[in-house]
Amino acid sequence: MSKHKEIIVSPEELRAAIMGYIIALAIGFALYALMVTLPTGEYWLPYGEVAAKAVTDAFYRFIWFIEDMTEAQFYASVPAGIFLCVFGFIAWYFDKVKSKYAGFSISYGTGLWPWVFVAQTLGLFVSVYVCNYLEVLAHTDFGWVPTFVPFVSIPPAVIFVYGKGWKNVLTGAVLGGIVGFPIAWFVIDKLLRPWELPAVIGNVTGMWVGTIAVLEICRYLPWMKLPSSSNPSKEEKKDPPQITITVTWFLRRVLADFTEAQFWGNEIASLGMIFGAILSWFLDPKHIAYASVLFPAIFASQVVGSATGILLYLKWWKIKGWYPTFVPVVSVGPAVVLTFGGSIPMILAGGILGGIIGPVIADLIIRSLPKGWHPVIGNTFSMAFTTALVVSVIRFFWAYGLV
Repeated sequence: MSKHKEIIVSPEELRAAIMGYIIALAIGFALYALMVTLPTGEYWLPYGEVAAKAVTDAFYRFIWFIEDMTEAQFYASVPAGIFLCVFGFIAWYFDKVKSKYAGFSISYGTGLWPWVFVAQTLGLFVSVYVCNYLEVLAHTDFGWVPTFVPFVSIPPAVIFVYGKGWKNVLTGAVLGGIVGFPIAWFVIDKLLRPWELPAVIGNVTGMWVGTIAVLEICRYLPWMKLPSSSNPSKEEKKDPPQITITVTWFLRRVLADFTEAQFWGNEIASLGMIFGAILSWFLDPKHIAYASVLFPAIFASQVVGSATGILLYLKWWKIKGWYPTFVPVVSVGPAVVLTFGGSIPMILAGGILGGIIGPVIADLIIRSLPKGWHPVIGNTFSMAFTTALVVSVIRFFWAYGLV
């Protein structure tokens, strides 16, 4: 504890962070204004068409598969998925050759990114193609199902806990692809829809419950061996990287938070994904974000959520070298916008409240996890809890005409 007291945010660093916060929000809302002002195209793979044909048509099923790669960000966009993968590879290559342009080391400097990418892609393949969970679309009026769950949860978690290797990749991919969807869909269909709560709560519940279940199963599989020299379930390292807060660091960190859900946490990969998402909007606003035409507001809320969390928890960034400020980016902010509309007050409410509450809850859970469990459990539990709390509070005030 005394060691933590020695690590402080200097006045210069605080000023830099405040300036970074202002710039981040200015950029986020400037892009929001451009997207809602400039003309856009129409009829380019609209979401409704993809969802209607994906069950029976091979081409549209593949489109769904690519879209699932950015479902965690509420984008479900083909260009965003493609650019995410391309720029993720570039980030990994830069990191591998120790380039000064590498940014934050992809997959936290573990060198596991290729294994993570293969595991999560195979897990998604199992969910969409092998288990054919997409068929549920034909039996529901929901117009969407959470086949993407393994891409951002169980398979990558298995790799981070057990390390690289094809046995670990295949085990995580197969179990993750099988387990994640049924839990998420049960919660969405049986609990959330009757209560009119956002589906993201079910998605992330499938992630944290499914990750616990699979990691516990792995304990009893003879070919799965925990590394003996480390405890991957703890995000706090003995020697965290020394961070100097600058305006540039702050802006890069906001960007990197956009691909934390994929276990990448790299600003280059995030730039590619965001570019693809914005391109999607201009090609056809109904292609991205489930044809809600709310992508600009979703994006702005994500910027607000990440930037708010980073500014508030600068000290913990310096102490730990990492802090779960990405939680509202893939949960609270977008959920509030999709539930209550894309007005500026809802953008700010979802982003700010998510940025305040989400990281703290995640960190609290992470610090209590037993050996062999990955921090994704704490992150996704926080997403579920914080989203339910914030949406319920806003709904209460909404019902009485106070917002």
